[in-house]
Amino acid sequence: MFNNTEWLAQVREDIIDPDREIVDPHHHLWPKPHLSYDLEELWSDTEDGHNVAQTVFMECGSAYRHDGPDRLKPIGETEFVAAAAARSAAAPDKATIAGIVGHADLRGASLDEVLDAHVAAGNGLFRGIRHAGSFDPHKDIFSIPGRAPEGLYRDTDFRRGVARLGQRNFTYDTWNYHHQILDFADLARAVPETTMVLDHFGTPIGVGPYAGKREEIFAQWKDDIAVVAENKNVFAKLGGLAMPDNGFGWNTRATPPTSDEFVAAQARYYHHAIKCFGPERCMFESNFPVDRLSISYHVLWNGLKKIAADYSEADQIAMFSGTARKVYRLDA
Repeated sequence: MFNNTEWLAQVREDIIDPDREIVDPHHHLWPKPHLSYDLEELWSDTEDGHNVAQTVFMECGSAYRHDGPDRLKPIGETEFVAAAAARSAAAPDKATIAGIVGHADLRGASLDEVLDAHVAAGNGLFRGIRHAGSFDPHKDIFSIPGRAPEGLYRDTDFRRGVARLGQRNFTYDTWNYHHQILDFADLARAVPETTMVLDHFGTPIGVGPYAGKREEIFAQWKDDIAVVAENKNVFAKLGGLAMPDNGFGWNTRATPPTSDEFVAAQARYYHHAIKCFGPERCMFESNFPVDRLSISYHVLWNGLKKIAADYSEADQIAMFSGTARKVYRLDA
């Protein structure tokens, strides 16, 4: 799925601001021979010119246990990533996996048991849960479809589970589609004591019945993002718009985009989210290797640095590293 190195190599750029420290708060890993994006592949991207000091792993359904009760099968993923993180910590000249966000069914009656198991498996790195709310009735249009049932955010047991995360000082990450942003805002209002992270701008869709409606969707997205940003317990991950389902079509081109093309197409999403949330509640993310289907790591971060160039130094520090460290409680 991610073996597109030769295609990405067609675009090479000088690294902008190479000394700026980056904490990448959103990447995935899959063990070989599954999708083959393990620690070595991650390092190949993070070492491509930018100063990536730390990363946070985000659950992706990898390396689940094959045996035992279903509720504990996601612990296998935390075990797998914790082992990779230990290897990364032993290589001080490379990016270190400094936090792990795992998965649990937040509706489950045995949630505390699952959280305790993640803590034990995480070797001090477990920081929270992503139980994504992504649902769309047009499942067949997506290259990476969401798996949530309709109305998850309104489920009483689910809300109780999200609240339990806050009580135990764990974060709640979610991924949903643009037409679900107001539902997520309602969840955030209902559970104000839990720190929540909205991934990928709420994923404005650009394929299937949503193709050709970018401006209409963008106008509604702007209003909805402003509403969700009113909840001070919500933080925003800025990235993930290069997924094929966003509809920019870069993954189907003969050549990948340059950082200037990336900025021209997507900067307005970044600036609006930063305006609404403030830099202190925003963090740039790679969403690799999923966004790697469309853009290389070094070009992506060049584009992010171009977008951030007119913000103050304090604001840039927050968005490139500080907010992620605060939210996920990472040691510098």
